[in-house]
Amino acid sequence: MSEVFSEQPKVILDGETLTLEQVVAVARYGAQVDLHSAAKKKVLRSREYVDQLIEDNQLVYGITTGFGMFSNVVISKDDAKKLQRNLIMSHATGVGEPLAPEIVRAILLLRANALAKGFSGIRLSTLETLIEVLNSGIIPVVPEKGSLGASGDLAPLSHMVLVLLGEGEAFYKGCRMSGQEALAQAKIAPVVLEGKEGLALINGTQVMTAIAALAIWDAEILWETANISAALSLEALEGILDAFDPKIHVVRPHRGQINVAKQIRLLTEGSTFVAGEQHPRVQDAYSFRCVAQVHGPSGDAVAYVKKVVEIEINSATDNPLIFPDEKQVLSGGNFHGQPIALAMDFLAIAVAELANIAERRVERMVNPNLSGLPAFLTPNGGLNSGFMIVQYSAASLVSENKTLAHPASVDSIPSSANQEDHVSMGTIAARKARVIIENTAHVLAMELLAACQAVDLRKGSEELKLGKGSEGAYHLVRSKVSTLGVDRVMYPDIRLAKELVSSGKLVETVRSKLRAKE
Repeated sequence: MSEVFSEQPKVILDGETLTLEQVVAVARYGAQVDLHSAAKKKVLRSREYVDQLIEDNQLVYGITTGFGMFSNVVISKDDAKKLQRNLIMSHATGVGEPLAPEIVRAILLLRANALAKGFSGIRLSTLETLIEVLNSGIIPVVPEKGSLGASGDLAPLSHMVLVLLGEGEAFYKGCRMSGQEALAQAKIAPVVLEGKEGLALINGTQVMTAIAALAIWDAEILWETANISAALSLEALEGILDAFDPKIHVVRPHRGQINVAKQIRLLTEGSTFVAGEQHPRVQDAYSFRCVAQVHGPSGDAVAYVKKVVEIEINSATDNPLIFPDEKQVLSGGNFHGQPIALAMDFLAIAVAELANIAERRVERMVNPNLSGLPAFLTPNGGLNSGFMIVQYSAASLVSENKTLAHPASVDSIPSSANQEDHVSMGTIAARKARVIIENTAHVLAMELLAACQAVDLRKGSEELKLGKGSEGAYHLVRSKVSTLGVDRVMYPDIRLAKELVSSGKLVETVRSKLRAKE
């Protein structure tokens, strides 16, 4: 969350211990990066072996041969440098809008960390230039589309590398310019690639993994936010807490379900809004009664995806891999993005479900036949529409999520004359998940606004008290957005509430309230 990143220490890359928190620190908050001394030794050792292979004219894929279908074409020692430069020039074929600066910074970081493992055969000076570009604030222009996710993210990573060569385009100090001009302004000398280096720089999963790393960080915040907004909505509609009794959940002991039930009980502790024994209803609708059973599995999915991403950000994903101690160069398939592809499809579905059920709770609050409150949460309906179109907008986002949640990983199109005959589409999966996360943040913001409005209407002249956690959420929202009396332009309200969600401020505030009352 934002407070965690107030003062960022330098991130030291060793290829083994990079954390998600460090990825976010570098990508979003500009933390500087350096190489561990042990990593430098591994990189030098690997490069020495590659230089020996080139000197001896050994037949090694991507070093003394062409690529893909051209792996049977032998390249002379004299042409080794040209081969690597041609690789980057020819593979930079991305299209679409540039990836967000935070994603590109994460890409640079993850590629540097993978190279720091010492299995790629890159020169230390080239790796250090990559890190220098990252630390300088240069953001290569990397088009968002064009990767099949195997052999890694070839096209987008090539756009990244173009800038290292003084080619392509970059953003620097707020301006879009040529890669050559960006390097010149930052006083960084362009790289002249040696044998194996072009392939080492672009053959990997760092684009999809960069998007995935930021997505899973945001998804964790959204999951906790969804529990908070559900608790506030539960109180607004005088929900029945029996559904969250621990005895129910211990007999179906999924970890996420148990955790959500516990969280709802904590958030609503001390509330006088929730239904007492005198309430005539026996049970609530599923969107309230089954919060633990729906949010819980999404939380379990987020935990699974996080483990996958944490492994991938510290993995060697190029080909071939160099093992200097064993005097071996091994061709394999670590560039294949299937682990990330499946995980991102899973994350997309899990987060889409958080929006799906949240929108149903919004509907119950705005529908007078279900809420017992004024229609569309406005005290003077007819003249005022209140929250009518807030629910409409939420429904639109939920429907879009359903389309985007179709898995990308079930598709594959052969490429490179059928040499690369199964691909992951992992970068598409990651990009879709990121959009779903953004949509869901808006839906949860809308639920928070509706729930706060319903709470205000429910209070009336009564002295009612919110739970110890949901009270913190309510007051934070109300510090930014006032109660809706007569109709007003509402998109600024939604934007303000969404910022509270996406920044993690809402989660931070509620956590601190719960800690203070322990």
